[in-house]
Amino acid sequence: MTTYHFIGIKGTGMSALAQILYDSGENVQGSDVEKRFFTQEALESKGIPILPFSESNIKEDYTVIAGNAFPDDHLEIKEAKKQGVTFYRYHEFLGEWLKQYTSIAVTGAHGKTSTTGLLAHVLNSSFPISYLIGDGTGKGHVDSKYFVFEACEYRRHFLRYEPDYAIMTNIDFDHPDYFTSIDDVFAAFQSMADQVKKGIIACGDDEQLQQIQAKVPVVYYGFADTNDFQAQNIVETDHGTEFDVFVRNTYYDTFSIPMHGDHNILNALAVTAICHYEGIDAESIKQLATFGGVKRRFTEKKIGNQVLIDDYAHHPKEITATIESARKKYPNKSVVAIFQPHTFTRTKTFLQEFADSLSQADRVYLCDIFGSAREETGQLTIEDLQKLIDHSAILELSHTEALKKYEDSVLIFMGAGDIQKFQQAYEETLTIK
Repeated sequence: MTTYHFIGIKGTGMSALAQILYDSGENVQGSDVEKRFFTQEALESKGIPILPFSESNIKEDYTVIAGNAFPDDHLEIKEAKKQGVTFYRYHEFLGEWLKQYTSIAVTGAHGKTSTTGLLAHVLNSSFPISYLIGDGTGKGHVDSKYFVFEACEYRRHFLRYEPDYAIMTNIDFDHPDYFTSIDDVFAAFQSMADQVKKGIIACGDDEQLQQIQAKVPVVYYGFADTNDFQAQNIVETDHGTEFDVFVRNTYYDTFSIPMHGDHNILNALAVTAICHYEGIDAESIKQLATFGGVKRRFTEKKIGNQVLIDDYAHHPKEITATIESARKKYPNKSVVAIFQPHTFTRTKTFLQEFADSLSQADRVYLCDIFGSAREETGQLTIEDLQKLIDHSAILELSHTEALKKYEDSVLIFMGAGDIQKFQQAYEETLTIK
């Protein structure tokens, strides 16, 4: 029996995949940097070993899976290739693994993780399933009926998958270090659509997705009355949102979700559509109401009259959606955005769009740009963004106490880098007397 060794096991996708293999009865271990990541708690709870990087981690009878962030000249990857062990990149292995199940890929520029988590939650209450969520959560089951997984478009990695179904939430220009234009992004999603085997569930309110051509049925969902699945009669409540679902203009049922914001209704519609397509009854789909959320997606903590929210939003449209959710849930509180841009290329490409979306908050604090492993520095600075936002200031990690004055407010810490350390530093100032 082989041992699966994960190079970069703390990555969100890698961590989730490691948990799936472990739950499925496989021997699993991995290696990574010393720095603590939020993903490793689940690995540690299952007793999955996490080792420091070393050539000695690679043994000849191992199956090695490498995270996509690591170059071919990484010491463990070089050692694996030198020994000739069975070697996969993350997306290559996942593409092979999912073939044994009815697979549902969830893809899109925004909303992948939340929709994957929501779908996994609903299906898991009715069937034994496996799922891989981009927040580092993974679960395997030897008798899985479905395999629900997040499929990322970056570098066209999702073209390694041939899923039975695909949910497509939207197409938008992102990852400007790889994609050249919105047309380039669309071409990638069109190639993905060509590989789907049974059906596509797509947001019909998205202009790009309306142009998708496919050899399989395409079922559309959204707010417009041209969609196959449509949300109507939306009611905001203290606990979330209620709405009626119409299937091809005929009332189907009323559903509720414990979230606010139009993007969350669309995610729930996508889940409703795929479940309906698979013959799952409305009562089972109503498990939507008990969804506890995914990590780093509008994760709330209340301290006194302040509400602290941790969110992964790192694109202008995601920032807009997150601020909208906060305003709907807390209409009587002011909204303070604390934002850390992620990658110099994205910040440069969307500089004005970031300014416009952040300006929807009542006050804005900006943290230094978080460079990716592929681009350590750039000529752009955080001051270039600050100049475009009237009510903004730079937030230093050593001076987060500046946020204390917003007593009856929602503080949203947003970003895909290490923005959590700013929230943590701020929380520590609250405990110091």
